[in-house]
Amino acid sequence: MDVKEAIKNIPPFSKLGEILVAGGVVSEEQLKKTLAEQKYSRERIGMLLMKLGYAVEEQIFGALAHQMGLQFISNDELLEADEDVVKVIPEAFARENTLIANSMDDGTLLVAMEDPEDIIAIDNLRKLTELKVIGALASPSGIQSAIDQLYIRIRKAGEVQDVIGDLQIFAESEDEEEGLVDMTRADAGVEDAPVVKLVNMIIADALKERATDIHIEWQDVYVSVRYRIDGVLQEVMTPPHSSHPGIISRLKIISRLNIAEKRLPQDGRFTIKAADREVDVRVSILPTVNGEKIVLRLLDKSGISRSLTQLGFEQDMLHLFKRSIVQPYGMIVVSGPTGSGKSTTLYAALNDIKSVEDNITTVEDPVEYHSGGVNQVQVKPKIGLTFSTALRHILRQDPDKLLIGEIRDGETADIAVKFSLTGHIVFTTLHANDAASTITRFIDIGVPPFLVGSCLLLVMAQRLVRRICPRCKLEYEPDEFEMAALNMTDDEKERYKDIKFYRGKGCVHCRNTGYYDRNGIFEILEIKGPVRTMIYDNANQEEIRAEALKRGMVTLREAALRKISAGITTVREVLRVTVQEYED
Repeated sequence: MDVKEAIKNIPPFSKLGEILVAGGVVSEEQLKKTLAEQKYSRERIGMLLMKLGYAVEEQIFGALAHQMGLQFISNDELLEADEDVVKVIPEAFARENTLIANSMDDGTLLVAMEDPEDIIAIDNLRKLTELKVIGALASPSGIQSAIDQLYIRIRKAGEVQDVIGDLQIFAESEDEEEGLVDMTRADAGVEDAPVVKLVNMIIADALKERATDIHIEWQDVYVSVRYRIDGVLQEVMTPPHSSHPGIISRLKIISRLNIAEKRLPQDGRFTIKAADREVDVRVSILPTVNGEKIVLRLLDKSGISRSLTQLGFEQDMLHLFKRSIVQPYGMIVVSGPTGSGKSTTLYAALNDIKSVEDNITTVEDPVEYHSGGVNQVQVKPKIGLTFSTALRHILRQDPDKLLIGEIRDGETADIAVKFSLTGHIVFTTLHANDAASTITRFIDIGVPPFLVGSCLLLVMAQRLVRRICPRCKLEYEPDEFEMAALNMTDDEKERYKDIKFYRGKGCVHCRNTGYYDRNGIFEILEIKGPVRTMIYDNANQEEIRAEALKRGMVTLREAALRKISAGITTVREVLRVTVQEYED
């Protein structure tokens, strides 16, 4: 309920209770109960109304402002304040006195205050800002929330500007022996300085926001810049059309691409060094009917991979996974789409089992994590260093454990299978929808069923669901559509009948999405007994899946339901990431 609208026609200086009843905030019955309670507690009527749950703080302070004839600033109005106005008052002073600047007009500063009659604070503000100061009433929690959110934005904007100045961009030299070439100011004349600054700002802000991808594309009336944060694209800025050619040209220059070519797709790369971080950027340019679309994939090479316990494994799944990765030979396969955390999981597995006694080697494109104690090979097809070429030479290096970034063709798959059958443990990834289809995908690539059945130890399908933001998490009742869409079985309904549902309200911390960070869900299929026999017999994925379910395999959807039950994610997020199979 809008507090100002509810009480605007009520005479000022009325009793607080009368104002709230007349405005429809509380009922006559609720007011009577509160007044009866006040006889014993001697508390203020406003505090009692909040304690009994009849009104919220914002409504009470709105009524108080009306009663005293003061201007009232609602919580929404506090958050809409111009950041240039807010930073007129130092953050320390604002926190100490529970106040925040809200607007400024013709030398007059309107300040939201817990106590607008605090003459000392107002006098200090006049001296501090050299402006005329007018105090308005606002709820203390609303002021505190505005201080937290707005000053974070102000500090962050300053941090991004600082990063821009320190940002260094390096491109690969055409001469392999020359290494990286500094492209920070390459081909950037005075007239190009604004474009250079804009590109640097886009990249620096993406790093601050934990983005994994940057999408830049031409729209009808503007250029759209979107970041993929926690797996979902969010539009962050809309530069004018006139900036599009400059942005594309600048990114082509630092990626060592052909500026004149606008008809064909192009792929490039460059490296960013900023704030003790090194980020490998993969550049993809695609010609569209509206102009060239560019996507930058950000790979933090200095990032430290998480441990297995931080990935989101349930205890029973973690036990199964750990039991397989300590085997002396065989193959562990993690499947899922791009960006589902497959490499993170495999590096977490390597970190869990690596020791000085083992020779561990990886072949990747690109190398996403730098890990101590691991020999990492970067594939370079241009010079003939492919997955298959690297694997043949690695065999001569006496490896114990091998990680293959991705199996993309039959030749790589054949070498990987032979590795796993000759005394080595192999970790790899494959693009497939679930655990059962990963097996049939291997066969489809060209590996005979008897070899697939012999080499596989464990197949795991993986997805990432967004976590509910811890700072704005609240309980709610899902609507009928959400519950129907979950399509839970009778058994699941019984197991989750007492479940509490949560979602994020949205705040500055999570960019008003209600989500912050991600958590894994897993479908683990151990290859043993009847399942191995079915692979030998070239059974289809439906038959393998049915047998796995009979033996207790937890599906991706069931794993996601567990996350809802634990208050980690939401119904809508589960529906976005997983597929529910319906009965015919």
